[in-house]
Amino acid sequence: MTAQTPAGPVDSELIKHIEERALFARLETVRLISIAKTGHYASGFSCAEILATLYYGVMRLRRGEPDWPDRDRFLFGKGHAAATLYPLLADWGFFDAAELDEYTRLGNAFGDHPDMTRIPGIDFSSGSLGHALSAGTGMAMGGRLQGRPYTTFVLLGDGELHEGQVWEAALGAAHHRLGRLVAIVDRNDHSLDGRIDGVTGIEPLLEKWRAFGWQTHEVDGHDVASLLPLLRSLAQDTGRDRPAVVVANTVKGKGISYMESEFGWHLGWLAERDEANALAELRGTR
Repeated sequence: MTAQTPAGPVDSELIKHIEERALFARLETVRLISIAKTGHYASGFSCAEILATLYYGVMRLRRGEPDWPDRDRFLFGKGHAAATLYPLLADWGFFDAAELDEYTRLGNAFGDHPDMTRIPGIDFSSGSLGHALSAGTGMAMGGRLQGRPYTTFVLLGDGELHEGQVWEAALGAAHHRLGRLVAIVDRNDHSLDGRIDGVTGIEPLLEKWRAFGWQTHEVDGHDVASLLPLLRSLAQDTGRDRPAVVVANTVKGKGISYMESEFGWHLGWLAERDEANALAELRGTR
């Protein structure tokens, strides 16, 4: 099977398709959390467009071949939002979508955090915050040593930047001039403990990454028309001699009005009537 490598112009049909896949991921997130009776709606909703853009417009993948050696790698630092990622992996044919119907049930591989030893398409078992960029740095170095063309993408939560290991990895990646490494910060301004800069300030964020030796970019994390050309250009820039970071400004709980404004939805569950209202709002029919 040939590689399904994104190419061609960034046109309105592709943008529309990615936006539809982001909505699909949100709707499936609600369904999966309904099975589990607890989960991270808001954290998944803030990065739905980022995930959809990567998987349908940027990353080099082969349908039905999650272990293809030259595939682009993806590490989900904020692994607690995995319920938003699983439906996209199923859509790529990496496993039977019916397996998600038993999400979090005893014996099922799919839990609140992703397990690379059990789930095809998961490149790193994440959720212990702070580890993903270190692992991604290693994968990027491994790709260079093996002469493989893949790009390693690491999606980090902004609260995850409170972890010192992130900045150790940032130093190492810049030192080794890993041009095939791209970090994306989901800058939704909230963590379990409260507003990010109220817990521990991380601004000026772009200047920090730049001081660590990274190429820096900022974008609206919900605007596919802006996300797509930026991430695609970074993936296709084979001459870059340093890692790149994209600070994607997002809204936690994007798509559900009260989740966007109420901090407590980091972790929760919707009762039947609330779930119906949430689905209606996501579909734009409420």
